[in-house]
Amino acid sequence: MPLEIVTIPCLKDNYAFLLHSDDTGETAVVDVPEAAPILAALEDRGWQLSEIWITHHHWDHVDGVAELKEAIGAKVIGAAADAHRLPPLNHAVTDGETYRFAGSDVHVMDVPGHTVGHIAYHVPDATAVFTADSLMALGCGRLFEGTPEQMWGSLSRLAGLPPETLVCSGHEYTASNAKFAMTIESGNGKLISRVEAIETARAAGRPTVPSTLASELATNPFLRAHLPEVKAALDMKEATDAEVFAAIRRRKDAF
Repeated sequence: MPLEIVTIPCLKDNYAFLLHSDDTGETAVVDVPEAAPILAALEDRGWQLSEIWITHHHWDHVDGVAELKEAIGAKVIGAAADAHRLPPLNHAVTDGETYRFAGSDVHVMDVPGHTVGHIAYHVPDATAVFTADSLMALGCGRLFEGTPEQMWGSLSRLAGLPPETLVCSGHEYTASNAKFAMTIESGNGKLISRVEAIETARAAGRPTVPSTLASELATNPFLRAHLPEVKAALDMKEATDAEVFAAIRRRKDAF
C-alpha cells in the first residue's frame, strides 16, 4: 500500500503533514506548529504517531513539539547542524543521510536560504518532498539567514527531483504568491490557469498545498530565474541565474 499524506491546517496559515503507512501502522508528522490539530487528526483516523520530523527552528514549525511529544512520546528527528536551537532530538540527521520509515527510504536534503539549518525530507515511495519554507507553492521563503546564492542552490537541487513529486510546503501563501508571479510572467498561460484554479480552491476553502513540482517548474518565478524569457522580462539577459533569483526575491520582499 502507498504511503498516505494528510495536510493539516495549523495556526493562521501554517500546514503540518501526516505521513502514514497502513502496512506497518506507522505515522510521522512533518513540523508541529501546534499540537491540537495534529492530535485531532490522529484521533479521527485512529493512527498512532511514531515520529516527528522538524524542517527548521522557527517557532511556527516547532511550538507544538513539546506538547505533542508529551502526549504521545514520538521520536523527534531534525538537523544535526541546528540541534542547538531545535527541540531535543532523538535522531540528528545530516545532508545526504537516508533513514528508514515504515519500510521506505527518507532522504535528508540541506536546503539553506530561509534559515541556514533548514532541511527537506524526500520520500520517493510517497512521491513527495516536505519542503516547509524553502520551496513553496509559487514562492520560496524569505532569506532570513541565508544568501540568495544559497537559496538558489537549494531550489535548483529541489528542482532536480522527479516532476511528479508532491511539494508539501509549510504555508497557505499561494494566492498572494500568485499575484506576485503575475508581475513577472503575466503572459505565462500555465500561470494564468493556475491562478484561476487557486482562486476557485480558496473560495471553496480548500488548501492549495501540496502542489506538484511540475506545476512549480512551469509557474513559480523563483524556480524559473535561469530561463531566458524570465531574464528578458527583468531586463537581466546577461545576469547570472543567482543574480536574477536575488532580484526576484527583492521584488517579492517589497511587493
